[in-house]
Formats: sequence, structure tokens, C-alpha cells
Amino acid sequence: LAIQQRFAKRYLDIIVSTFVIFSAFPIWLIIAISIKLESKGPILYRQERVGQDGKKFMINKFRSMVHEAETMTGPVWAKAEDPRITKVGSLLRRFRLDEIPQLLNVIKGEMSIIGPRPERPFFIEQLMQEFPFYYRRHKIRPGITGCAQIKQPYDRDINDVRKKLKYDFYYIENLSFSLDMKILASTAWVMLSGKGR
Repeated sequence: LAIQQRFAKRYLDIIVSTFVIFSAFPIWLIIAISIKLESKGPILYRQERVGQDGKKFMINKFRSMVHEAETMTGPVWAKAEDPRITKVGSLLRRFRLDEIPQLLNVIKGEMSIIGPRPERPFFIEQLMQEFPFYYRRHKIRPGITGCAQIKQPYDRDINDVRKKLKYDFYYIENLSFSLDMKILASTAWVMLSGKGR
């Protein structure tokens, strides 16, 4: 990316993240209390992901599943009507509110507001074998939202990943401030309409 473009994108990340974190704090407090009241376990769910240039970091999310959901199964993709998802978690996912704590990752520079979703190291090893050009997603900071996230549901299997890759590569090849604005507007619509899946 050009220096000016990188600066503009980073500036947008910091401004939007700071505004949302402070302006919507009462909502985050209600979410935190709801999660704690419904099921035991931490409010935030932290998980290792792979970011720009293959660097690993810990992603933050509001916990939407029962505590230690993968203890028995190991790393697996979420399923439609996944029994591990709590009632509060289902609502958070519908409005994409479970992703909000990742704004902390954005402030730290590990993520961007918009970009390809960061994946877990466990799945990347499999995906690299299936999709030789998968590593291209690591050319830029991963994002909370993006073309793939507003067009497709949460990843449930490798077919979902295949569909999303097309959108990720389109974004990387056509990255611009105007495209980011369009994605932000579409993301706001998905959240307000409750069309997150």
C-alpha cells in the first residue's frame, strides 16, 4: 500500500475504534453482565490467530459459546444451530456484537476495522494445502469486517472459506478508502438489521 493510503487506513481505524469503544460503553456493560448471568466462564474469549506477515496474536471476542466449548472436540468450525452457542451468544452473533472487543486489537495495531478475517493456526495449515495462494491474505492487517464477512456467514466448513477467499482477494487487489467506506456502511446495515449469521 502507498504510504498515504496506509496512513489514512490506520487513522480511520483509530478514530472509529476509539469512538465506538467510548460511545457505546453502556451497551458493552450490559452485554458483559448478560454473558456472566447466563453461563459460567469469562466474559471475553481469547484465541490465537494469525495476522499480517504471519504474526500470531490473541484475538478478543465476547464469549458466545459455553465455557471451554472445544475441550472435548478440539478445534472445529461452528455449525448451524450449534448447541455450544448460548442464548446470549446467539443474539450477539446475529447482530455481530461478539466481535466488538476486537476494537482493542485494532487500537494495538494487530488488526484493522476492515480486512480479511484472521484464522487460527490449526486451520491455516489445512487451508494452505487446499488453497496454495491462501498466504496472500496475510499481506495486510486482518479485519473485524470486510467484503467476505458481509456477504457470507461465519465459517462452518472449507466450502465457506473457499467462497470468502474470492472476496478477500478482491478486497486486497482493490483496496481503497472509498471501498472501506462502502464496507463500513454495509456492516452497519448488517448489524442494525440483525442479518448476521
